[in-house]
Amino acid sequence: MLTGKTAIVTGGAGDLGSAMARQLAANGAHVVIWDILPQAEAAAAIERVRAHDPQVEYAEVDVRDRAAVDSAIADLPQLDIVCSNAGIVDAQPFLELSGENWRNHLDINLTGCFNVCQAAARVMVAEGTAGRLILTSSWVAQIPWPEITAYTVSKAGVNMLVKQMARELSPLGILVNAVAPGIVKAGLAGRQLREEPQYAARVAKAIPLGEPGTPEEIAAAVVYLAGPQTAYMTGSILTLDGGCSLFQFDS
Repeated sequence: MLTGKTAIVTGGAGDLGSAMARQLAANGAHVVIWDILPQAEAAAAIERVRAHDPQVEYAEVDVRDRAAVDSAIADLPQLDIVCSNAGIVDAQPFLELSGENWRNHLDINLTGCFNVCQAAARVMVAEGTAGRLILTSSWVAQIPWPEITAYTVSKAGVNMLVKQMARELSPLGILVNAVAPGIVKAGLAGRQLREEPQYAARVAKAIPLGEPGTPEEIAAAVVYLAGPQTAYMTGSILTLDGGCSLFQFDS
């Protein structure tokens, strides 16, 4: 389905990004993984992708560093798909939220997406590529969740960034969409589910379908947004949250 396409996945050594990279490769794309980890520490994620794309590439890129982003993109002979997925979530109650925490979320989750997507879009326009920009948002971009103010605000910004880019880039043949995962058994949420009974109890009441999502489910949606089925889709936020945003209440 994606044979002949080249895809960047930022944050590609993490649980969610690694699943995206694997499924893009399994569907024929040549994958370029970006992450801040030294390549040796990302080796396991790279090898899982190599099973589908023997030529998989890895670059140590911090999405906050615009010069590094521009340089890494300039090194690619082809670019068709960008999965702007790199992000953090570091929970702090609002009254304890530090300026550093706030800035880190905006710098990585929002400005990082801007850096990557603008740099990629400029290359796509220059080369006449009908490209796809796919960002990772979250169900909490629209619905507050306790103790993650900086994260929710950064993802709300991602949603508007998607719509603004889609509006301006559609005449140039570039489609921009996002996936908005719910509570996924990966990353910080996965650790909290294992280690924090109070968090697990809160989650149990929040998901109408009863179970957290998986990275593989989110990655499948990314492949869908990258593929020919969505050639008439832009500016959309595709939510996969098990019904969290339906506001489940105790009966």
